[in-house]
Amino acid sequence: MLQKTAGRPLDVMVVEDDPVTRKTLCLGIKAEPSLRLAADFDNIYQALTWLETGTVDVLLTDLGLPDGSGLEVIKACARNHPHCDIMVVTISSDEENVLASIEAGASGYILKDAGRIDVARSILDMRAGGAPMSPTIARMVLAKMRNKKPEAEAAAVEEAEPVTLTKREAAILELIAHGGSYGEVARVLSVSVGTVQTHIKNIYAKLSVHSRGEAVFEAHRRGLLQLGRPKPE
Repeated sequence: MLQKTAGRPLDVMVVEDDPVTRKTLCLGIKAEPSLRLAADFDNIYQALTWLETGTVDVLLTDLGLPDGSGLEVIKACARNHPHCDIMVVTISSDEENVLASIEAGASGYILKDAGRIDVARSILDMRAGGAPMSPTIARMVLAKMRNKKPEAEAAAVEEAEPVTLTKREAAILELIAHGGSYGEVARVLSVSVGTVQTHIKNIYAKLSVHSRGEAVFEAHRRGLLQLGRPKPE
């Protein structure tokens, strides 16, 4: 058992068309007492239908599904279950799919060929405020952010509605950008995890985003967050 969870187990939904991979993911979830397999599907249609009435805390989804792209599932989940954490588990590492997944609401992106996936640990890390990503994906996202042309950034910021973060919101977002979980941020700032979550919700609303990764990306784009600085103590 990785972690004791107060209250009910986290409900996890799996959308994966490869039988072997789906079985591996489901077994990993069932083996952890703090997680519960709420549903598993091998296609988009059944997943979207279930999301209309089902309850889910965590979504694991592939992108290449028989009847379309897993991005449809991510968008529907983010729309119907805004507090759900979403992780992509796929073979696709191309930039377009990675960025589209993050923009749609994914907080984690794991490649199937990255070795044995510790499903339960990745889920619990993500639920605690982390953003599990295969090293290749993490480097790609950082490179994309660093290589954005200053002119394009300036134009995008000029077109966007002005946004101002409070000092506390900015401090929390900077800690999150450096990989801090909600619990770690709470300890550094001497506040409760609930307070951190409330500030995160306010940040999401101000930036019109739905995930931690998207919040960091959007704040950096608007000049509200400076990446590359040493991690705050």
